[in-house]
Amino acid sequence: MRSMLVIGLGRFGGHLARKLSDLGNEVMVVDMDEDAVEKLAPYVTWAQVGDCMDVDTLRSLGVSNFDICFVCISNNFQSSLEITSLLKDLGAPCVISKTDRDIHAKFLKKIGADDVVYPERDMAQRTAVRYSAHNAYDYIELTSEYAIFELRVPAAWVGKTIREVDVRAHHNINIIGYKEGERIVPITDPAHVFTEREHLLVAGAKKDLLPLMDDDDGWRHPAQ
Repeated sequence: MRSMLVIGLGRFGGHLARKLSDLGNEVMVVDMDEDAVEKLAPYVTWAQVGDCMDVDTLRSLGVSNFDICFVCISNNFQSSLEITSLLKDLGAPCVISKTDRDIHAKFLKKIGADDVVYPERDMAQRTAVRYSAHNAYDYIELTSEYAIFELRVPAAWVGKTIREVDVRAHHNINIIGYKEGERIVPITDPAHVFTEREHLLVAGAKKDLLPLMDDDDGWRHPAQ
């Protein structure tokens, strides 16, 4: 469990705070909007109304005691920069700032942000890749080149073992597990037999994965 400070309770900040709390973290939220703070209060550890552009307000929060401070303000360029800078001046060990523009991100990094996030851009990219992949249920980007997809088992694989399909040799990808409902099970036994009810978790380069998923009949060997 980690301690998190979320400043700014717009759509991104609000969703972030709730998810961080759901994951078992101690979460404090701060915003000038009293209604926004009241709505989040039941779901987080601490909630406070305050202006984080005021150095005394930030100092009173004890920002150096939080593992991560999130600045979820991008519609006010000046506020985002000032709060990020003040957090670092007050000893915050890690500051992650939200942005939607590259020029904004450049200045945030220069004044000390440890990282910047582009929620809208990242979600747009994830959505584009996910729905470009035929028969994909979900998608996790590892790097710009590699990803994990959750896929249906191709009909041609049902009843066969991993050893018989030999997907690594034929397609340069790895089956790392399968999902049944909400349960995820790693696959380590090459004798595992594929079933129709499984969703496969497959890892590899997107250039290898995406063309294969356009095949409605299953992933064929090159000779087929």
